[in-house]
Amino acid sequence: QVQLVESGGGLVQAGGSLRLSCAASGRTFSSYAMGWFRQAPGKEREFVAAIAWSGGSTYLADSVKGRFTISRDNAKNTVYLQMNSLKSEDTAVYYCAADLKMHTVVAGPEGVDYWGQGTQVTVSS
Repeated sequence: QVQLVESGGGLVQAGGSLRLSCAASGRTFSSYAMGWFRQAPGKEREFVAAIAWSGGSTYLADSVKGRFTISRDNAKNTVYLQMNSLKSEDTAVYYCAADLKMHTVVAGPEGVDYWGQGTQVTVSS
């Protein structure tokens, strides 16, 4: 069982930066691939980024490549999403997710085992 709690969301101007954190409970955090998804009003939840259990492999959606970075610290049971050069279209609720299989996270959100409650990111233009 994994419980996820996101933090770091807020209001930022276009071009600014935010760093989201996701703290996980459970002794097996390092076994899980982790990911970030987002959901804008009236839209479906979409994949943003994923990182393998070791941190050695990452995958980003095309819409955020070159602007967002995903990382993890297994000693702290935490995964991060560094968001730079934010745009108004990045406005959404951002969700942390965990699954034992990296390909499930990348192909998500369907089938992903664990979710956080979400944190709001609002980018003003």
